[in-house]
Amino acid sequence: MTSLRKLGSSDLEVFPLSLGGNVFGWTADETRSFAVLDAYTAAGGNFVDTADAYSAWVPGHRGGESETVIGNWLKARGNRADVVVATKVARHPEHMGLSAANIRAAADASLSRLGTDYIDLYYTHFDEPEVPVEEIIGALDQLVRAGKVRAIGASNISAERLRESLDLSDRENLARYVALQPHYNLVSRDTYEGALQDVASRAGLAAMPYYALASGFLTGKYRPGVTVDSQRAQGAGKHLETERGQRVLAVLDQIATEREVEVATVALAWLAGRPTVAAPIASARTPEQLPALLALADLALTEEETEKLTAASA
Repeated sequence: MTSLRKLGSSDLEVFPLSLGGNVFGWTADETRSFAVLDAYTAAGGNFVDTADAYSAWVPGHRGGESETVIGNWLKARGNRADVVVATKVARHPEHMGLSAANIRAAADASLSRLGTDYIDLYYTHFDEPEVPVEEIIGALDQLVRAGKVRAIGASNISAERLRESLDLSDRENLARYVALQPHYNLVSRDTYEGALQDVASRAGLAAMPYYALASGFLTGKYRPGVTVDSQRAQGAGKHLETERGQRVLAVLDQIATEREVEVATVALAWLAGRPTVAAPIASARTPEQLPALLALADLALTEEETEKLTAASA
């Protein structure tokens, strides 16, 4: 039985891999999405991550497609109490920004699409420095007090604004961020390591890195001369052109071969072992893509393996 990880000071306990819902209703239709969600929960997974904006970037979509699919699945399976659902506010085309009024309206819209009366973890998707933290935290605090949200988190925020928000919550006894969702992986360490990680560590926040597999690059399927059929091929392929990317891939290959596991599993295990990280986020379009992700729960890297990867990715 995989041990669950506690999210900061909240009472939420989650599986060490968060299932990314960005593909639901986009590259995975509802039937396939249900199959992925079923396989993830059957393996012990309980932590699904989405956002109200998913997948507004697709022609003909309005945003909220992913939440709708997840809501339909929760209703069909009758398992709402067993799943920790995280979603985000600020980027839905009809609910842009972090004004108090928008946060309240967006939360109600998310609750409706998810078919539930509470959100387990509600993130600010992208910070808006022009909106005072008093307004943002005040609105989130109201949602928590109303029972619509259990815990709050932040994504894409500066160390300064995060610290300011936490200080306000402590000073005014308002709802306090328990989680952080940074862009962080073996080939993208610069945005999180340093000031932001320091604030998260001191405040006891749990980090759930997104792009944990660098848009698929860290699965090992991108190689020189290989064409990959994926919506994210361009973003992932750029890492092949860097020395860092090539170094990381070489060490991942070596460890994966020695441990008889997938490259993706090793990349996720390195991330899961970093300070503050509770559960990396990774998505799967098909159930067949899940085992390599789920195996993270059973792979503990040695100190030597960790150091090799850390050095290669410096």
